[in-house]
Amino acid sequence: MTSHHARRPSPDVASALAAEAEGFLLARSHRAAARREAQTLCDALPWLTTAQAEELTRHYISHRIAVSRQMLSATVHRADELRREYEARYQQLRGTLLRRHAAWASGVLACAAGVSGALCALAR
Repeated sequence: MTSHHARRPSPDVASALAAEAEGFLLARSHRAAARREAQTLCDALPWLTTAQAEELTRHYISHRIAVSRQMLSATVHRADELRREYEARYQQLRGTLLRRHAAWASGVLACAAGVSGALCALAR
């Protein structure tokens, strides 16, 4: 009997696959919620024919999905802006901290050299 070892995908592939599955499930969830809302709307309009209710449902779902996409796109755009702003600020703070530590270390070395020189002068 030959043993076949299942190859595990790389972490990047697994992560991308998980993200795609999550996106698919999220889209299905949004579509289901839109369908429930459309059904509630159609139930409130009892004079609609079956064809009219189906048309209203299709229109409502497509409109709701478009609005969700716009909102998600705006959120992603804003998240990218914030990420760039925070990265720039982080780099700025990191540079400032590095300069301060370098100045402090130079000061400590200068003081140590001064004290060492003074001790050598006193020891003579």
